[in-house]
Amino acid sequence: MRSFAYDEQVAGQADAVRRALDCPGVPALDPTRPVLFSGIGTSLHACRVAAYWVAELSLGRIRPAAVEAHELALHGRFTMGDQIVVVSHRGTKRFPGDLLARARAAGATTVTVTGLGAANPGGDHILRTGPDERASTHSVSYLTALAVLGQIIARMLDDGEFSKILAGIPDGIRETLALPAPVEILSRLINREPLLVTGYGIDEITADEAALKIKEGCYLYAEGMSEELALHGTPAAFDPRMGAIVIKPGRDDGGRARDLTALLLELGVAVLEAGPAAADLPFADVEYLLRPFVAIIPIQRLVAELARRRGSNPDLTRGDVEPWASAIHRVRL
Repeated sequence: MRSFAYDEQVAGQADAVRRALDCPGVPALDPTRPVLFSGIGTSLHACRVAAYWVAELSLGRIRPAAVEAHELALHGRFTMGDQIVVVSHRGTKRFPGDLLARARAAGATTVTVTGLGAANPGGDHILRTGPDERASTHSVSYLTALAVLGQIIARMLDDGEFSKILAGIPDGIRETLALPAPVEILSRLINREPLLVTGYGIDEITADEAALKIKEGCYLYAEGMSEELALHGTPAAFDPRMGAIVIKPGRDDGGRARDLTALLLELGVAVLEAGPAAADLPFADVEYLLRPFVAIIPIQRLVAELARRRGSNPDLTRGDVEPWASAIHRVRL
């Protein structure tokens, strides 16, 4: 059976998160000043989780933004009172670097969350998540970024309870990784495209991250969205060629996951459920706010299994074959 560097990185996430939770030098951001989280792709998904955490933990008193670094680098407006947290897995991308430079020039406080590879990624405070990933389809750097962002937020809000439950999340990750790999269900998705991934609340962010992993690692078109958007207008595009992954909600969603699943099945779409206990793609039952750490793992593993069946490579994301290799390498990221 073919193995990937991606497999090793997925398997090592519990220990990597445990180490990231001990990240030194976490600054004490000011909860009375504006806070903005920014990144691109998987890094932006981590930022969206961080913004969700702040809004929930502050009971809506603080509502930070999570904005793509591309737009902010070109058109963002910054002041000395701003606090800008930039997530960049390798610390080398063009627009996150430009954003940091512009924000620092305006006198804003800047925090960079990044891997160990970049010698000088910029930022007033540089917090390291761990070694750079060998696979182009990122996994462990997403969870370690969440771990560091969680520490930033716990300190900013002086929230000892959140810090305490964060400290226990490596056990939830380890429990999820100990579950059987999603091999038996492959036949239900192997010839399906596109793939829809949906979630509610904090799980909507996981759905977006999952869709990106499927594209990168399996070379299948996938789209993540909220349950509600999937029920509005979108059903006109549903047909039996599709597959879908519905993440079971971690809080009351007004029955929308049930409604969506019934609709998809009636239209002939193959549906897998992700969730605690007896789901097709199971993960550990953890605190609601910490679900992003575990809900993504069975889908990360599904990507590896689909890649083995389809002959794709999550380590290279088509960077080794033409015309993709030349076309992609001509774009400066």
